[in-house]
Amino acid sequence: MKIALVLSLLLLPTTALAQQPFYCPNLPANTELQWEQRLGDGFITCKAVDPDGRQVLNLMLTSRDPDIALGRPLRAEEGRFSGKELYWYRLDLGGRAFPDMESRRITVVKLGKDHYAQVWINAASIQELGTLQALAQQLDVNDASATLLSAGR
Repeated sequence: MKIALVLSLLLLPTTALAQQPFYCPNLPANTELQWEQRLGDGFITCKAVDPDGRQVLNLMLTSRDPDIALGRPLRAEEGRFSGKELYWYRLDLGGRAFPDMESRRITVVKLGKDHYAQVWINAASIQELGTLQALAQQLDVNDASATLLSAGR
């Protein structure tokens, strides 16, 4: 009897974790990336990691305007995200140069009233940047966004 009780207690955390809702958008079937999700008050973050554990794409859905200054001089490529047109921006870290900065991008997309998406790409090369921008273009966050808004987050 004691063994059954101990085993059921050991399984409890696993069961609780398995029941946590998952809100990150579906990744294309042809990718080896996997999402790591974090829920907070007013936001959902999704971090796409490659098989080596490197974060290559980060997405935050939020009900608050991120108010990030993305100036015209930092504009890089045009793109789309969840059906919205956007510009990708080069990162500006106070004029300081860091390795691989040319292959990193950020953007903010207003998805609706009090509903925003911030997307960061941390590519290791210009080629990977293009691949990740194409992947981001395929993501649909409408279901996750609706959840964020309906939960009052």
